[in-house]
Amino acid sequence: MTVRWGVAGPGPIAAKVLGDLIHVPDAELTAVGSRSARRAEAFAAAHAAATGRARTPRAHGSYRALLDDPEVDVVYLATPHPTHRALALAALGAGKAVLVEKSFTVTPAATREVVAAAGTAGRFAMEAMWTRFCPAVARLRELVADGAIGEVCTVTADLGVRHPVDPATQAYRPEDGDGLLFHMGVYPVSFAQMLLGTPEAVVAHGVVHESGVDVEESVLLRYPGGRSALLFASLRSPAPGEARVLGTGGWIQVPPRFHYPARIVLHRRGRDPETIDTPLIGAGYTHELAEVTDRIAGGHTESEIMPLADTVAVQDVLAEIADQLGMRVVEGPAELP
Repeated sequence: MTVRWGVAGPGPIAAKVLGDLIHVPDAELTAVGSRSARRAEAFAAAHAAATGRARTPRAHGSYRALLDDPEVDVVYLATPHPTHRALALAALGAGKAVLVEKSFTVTPAATREVVAAAGTAGRFAMEAMWTRFCPAVARLRELVADGAIGEVCTVTADLGVRHPVDPATQAYRPEDGDGLLFHMGVYPVSFAQMLLGTPEAVVAHGVVHESGVDVEESVLLRYPGGRSALLFASLRSPAPGEARVLGTGGWIQVPPRFHYPARIVLHRRGRDPETIDTPLIGAGYTHELAEVTDRIAGGHTESEIMPLADTVAVQDVLAEIADQLGMRVVEGPAELP
């Protein structure tokens, strides 16, 4: 069967992600939804031209019209984070599956509400954490599971860019989910959660912009058995974008940028380093799009690689970081306007 995709929020991120649909058999973008009909039409035309599809996706001038489209099986939500809750709930209520761009929402309560709605509707739902589906990360998980580096003790990860804001021309808006945590800070947290599970303690220090959003954070996560994660993210300064998984018998390096790697380096105690190359397909989003397509075609409601319980656990950590930093977090409405 062909899984028919729709997209809500036809911006640059959606264009990059859905450009990889061309690499996924039995997947097709059939509809685009935006609050602007002109913007939806432009995105649909550009997607058809870029992918060489003969059929141009239908353009809808509202999100409700997209969700009412009978030829859409799954909706990719690429709107600002505070709008995810309302759109996901409406999509699930309309019988659609959802792929929700990370971060899933901006509060644990909203995340749990969407997860519960997915269960009630019996529809597939997943956070679009593409990192977990990269072949290099899949290989890393296999090595860890096979005991290649012994027992995992510590995970480190950093991700930073220089993103100065000129108050005369730009602004950070908590109402739009702006800032570091929900855009980039989620990557190190999710990476650590994938390997270590749910922490028993969170300690966060950072810098908060006058608007109330974070622009830098250093985070220490403590886990049972003395395990830990050391995480850093920044909009003030560049950072290598490297991750390391340290074990009792060696360690695995994930070279920059760790959130979409094509290579890992295995360091076993007493052996020479082993470089493992695992190229990405397309821009790297192909792997998560294929997972969603396959799961929906098979009648599944979750991904085993990015289960909803992991999304809930990550969202709880993000909330603790936001609270300790004193961030201003604004959740959008629960219903579409």
